Amino acid sequence: MSKTKKRKIGDLGEEITCKFLKNKDYKVLERNYWKPWGEIDIVAEKANLLRFIEVKTVSREISNGISREPTQVRPEENFHPVKLKRLHRAIQTYLLDHKISENKLWQIDLACVYLDFSTKKARVELMENIIL
Repeated sequence: MSKTKKRKIGDLGEEITCKFLKNKDYKVLERNYWKPWGEIDIVAEKANLLRFIEVKTVSREISNGISREPTQVRPEENFHPVKLKRLHRAIQTYLLDHKISENKLWQIDLACVYLDFSTKKARVELMENIIL
């Protein structure tokens, strides 16, 4: 089964985010932890703090020599309450599956990835501890 363009862009955003995290001394523990009730894009750790990282990617494309933005939506605007509820359920399952202590500190981070295919550059903004 071939991947959709949207999925390919999402995968690229996750790959770029993992490289970004490793360059910032994060240890990437797992990618794409999936359960029918939710998915965690990246699980990482830094300074003994477990990070559940949601990745949202947007791209700028060139079509017939004209630059266009596929959407005017900022990546974080796609992180809505339904997605958050599914993410929380997946996190609880991850913690149980991996026998993580109840005392282990963790947080949810959001990585916003901006791709510019015309310049072949990407920018990552990491919003830390977005849900209290």
